[in-house]
Amino acid sequence: MILKTKTLQNTQTPQTIAGQKQEQDVAFYLRRAFKDHPEVLVINDFRFTFNGETAQIDHLIIYPYGFVLIESKSIKGHVDVNQHGEWTRSHGNNWFGMPSPIKQVELQQSLLKEMLKQHRSEILGKLLGIRQQGFGMRCWDHLCAVSSDAVINRETMPAAVSEQLVKTEFLVEKLEKIMNLKSKFFRIINVSDTRPDFNQEELNSIAKFLIDRHLDQSQAASEITPVQTPQIKEPVASFAVNKVAEVKNQPISQPTTNSMLRCKHCGESTNYTPMYGKFGYYIKCNQCAKNTPMKQACPQCQSTQTKITKAKETYTLHCNDCDNHYRVI
Repeated sequence: MILKTKTLQNTQTPQTIAGQKQEQDVAFYLRRAFKDHPEVLVINDFRFTFNGETAQIDHLIIYPYGFVLIESKSIKGHVDVNQHGEWTRSHGNNWFGMPSPIKQVELQQSLLKEMLKQHRSEILGKLLGIRQQGFGMRCWDHLCAVSSDAVINRETMPAAVSEQLVKTEFLVEKLEKIMNLKSKFFRIINVSDTRPDFNQEELNSIAKFLIDRHLDQSQAASEITPVQTPQIKEPVASFAVNKVAEVKNQPISQPTTNSMLRCKHCGESTNYTPMYGKFGYYIKCNQCAKNTPMKQACPQCQSTQTKITKAKETYTLHCNDCDNHYRVI
């Protein structure tokens, strides 16, 4: 299931155009393979901040046994990695050093793992109602997906790097091997597979937690240069409202005409209807018929530790960090 698509950015240089094309190619293969799979959740272009650090993950996969992070790299020529893990690539007849994308995605994974572990009590329930579940014993894998026309010199690179380096056209096959998904029946009877797994409710909870903490580019920039009101422009496909909450959705009032909210899909900021579902308050856009959570980052301090409350027909955003209140509708 695709929770968030890759949003195209205005790019001008050949390098950024090629990089964006590679991310689109990876997203295409992931969509073809997993768009209808309820237990494989895909977030493309995920940005988040934690403990004063900001990270951007090209592609994040959540599945019953854990997580897979994918770094996309547009490499058209030869790519080589020596025994010290140092990367070089060719361009024409010349060779150039490049940062290791494996090291890059390892740092992203570490920060993501820290954030999930700190918030585990909010995301996961307790085993048998006694022991708090966590993320430490889950499967954590990361890959680098390079252009399908790259030439990879696997004979000279470390075996561990070769295992993590895959051409885009073979990515899904590699992911299926890593995830090694089994039916629920076989998970019960197969005693040799000791991997702890998330149930569907836990997968949904993890997905909602991450989607709620995604920062679009303007929000990510505000972590460095604060702004008064973050503009939410990126069309995040809200997992909670599109796939789960629709079972329990109930209209709350007539369409509103003025608020600080906007549809994340089409940008509509006036013509929508407040709604309530399994994962809380959201708006249903009357322009594109898609849904957007009301919960957003605090306009003052940019904290994501916020909540929505309702009093009659008024919806208010409350920030737990700076204790400010904002009327959203």
